[in-house]
Amino acid sequence: MTRKYIDCREYPSDTNCSVAIAADNDEELLAAAVQHAVSVHGHQDTPELRSQLGQLFKEGTPPLKI
Repeated sequence: MTRKYIDCREYPSDTNCSVAIAADNDEELLAAAVQHAVSVHGHQDTPELRSQLGQLFKEGTPPLKI
């Protein structure tokens, strides 16, 4: 199984978020990414948000610097 990640540093935001999240499976990564998007960035937990986040997953682990 390949580790996957999503990295807020790759996307512009008002908060200049530096969080990167990685997990061993899509379900776990999606749950953590949705929780972060809702609690930190003020998004609503919707099927559209979940779909958009899932499309941003990358294989591997996040780089130390972008």
